[in-house]
Amino acid sequence: MSRTRSRRHHARQGSLVVAVGLVLLWGCVTPVPEPRPVTTVTLPQYVQPFNGVDLGGWRRPVGNWMVVESAEADAFDQTKLLLTEGTGVLVNGTEGKTSNLLTVMEHGDAEIHLEFLVPRNSNSGVYLQGRYELQILDSWGNYEPTFGDCGGIYERWANGKGFEGRRPRVNASLPSGNWQRFDITFRAPRFDVTGRKIENARFIKVVHNGVTIHENVEVTGPTRSAPFDDEQPWGPLMLQGDHGPVAYQNMLIRHLYLP
Repeated sequence: MSRTRSRRHHARQGSLVVAVGLVLLWGCVTPVPEPRPVTTVTLPQYVQPFNGVDLGGWRRPVGNWMVVESAEADAFDQTKLLLTEGTGVLVNGTEGKTSNLLTVMEHGDAEIHLEFLVPRNSNSGVYLQGRYELQILDSWGNYEPTFGDCGGIYERWANGKGFEGRRPRVNASLPSGNWQRFDITFRAPRFDVTGRKIENARFIKVVHNGVTIHENVEVTGPTRSAPFDDEQPWGPLMLQGDHGPVAYQNMLIRHLYLP
C-alpha cells in the first residue's frame, strides 16, 4: 500500500472512530426537553358600579343621589355631612335621605369592596343581589353588637316577627365621620333546572376595616326591607338611602364562580 493510500486509510478509520464515539456519547446524554408552553389563566377583572363621575351605572330613578368631591361630618352638627362639589364620592343627597339605589349590573358569586362614611347616629346598608343586607350604622363604642349594628347580617321578617340575623363577631367600627370599608365574599343561592332552590345564599367571608367579622354564614331568604321577595341566581347591588346621611366611594365588584 502506498504511503498516500495509507494516510487516507488511517484518516477514514479515525473519522469512523470519532463518529462512533459521538453516537455512543449522545446515547449516554439525556436530551434537554423543549420548554413547555406557559398557560395563562385570566381571572375576571373588577368592575366599578360607581365610576366616580356620574350615576350612569345605576337604575332609574336615582332619587336625590349625587356625586361630590368629598363628604365629612359637619363640625357644627355631627349628624350631618358637609359636602364639597366635584367628583369621586357618592352621597344620598343634601338632606341625607332619599330612595334606595340599585346597580344596572347584576351579580351572582362575587367579591365586593366598598368604602362608606356615616355621620353620628346615621344608618344605611348594602344589599347583596338586592336581597341580603349587610348593615351600615354608626356603631362606634358598642361592645355587644347585634345584627342591627354595623357589619351585622340583618334579620329576616315574617308574620310580624324578626328572625335569623347574625351579629358580627366583633365590633370593628371606627368613630362616625371616618371612612370605613367592607370586603365581602358572597356565594349566591343555587337552583336546579326547574328553578327550585337547592342551596341557600351564603356570606363566605366579611371583613370590616381589616377584621374578619363573618365566615360561612347562610341566609335562608331575603332580609327585612329588601325590595325583592324572591331569590334568583343573579341580582343588583343595592345601597340603602332612606335612613340617614351616607357617603360611598371606591366600589368594586369581581364576579366569581365558587364551588
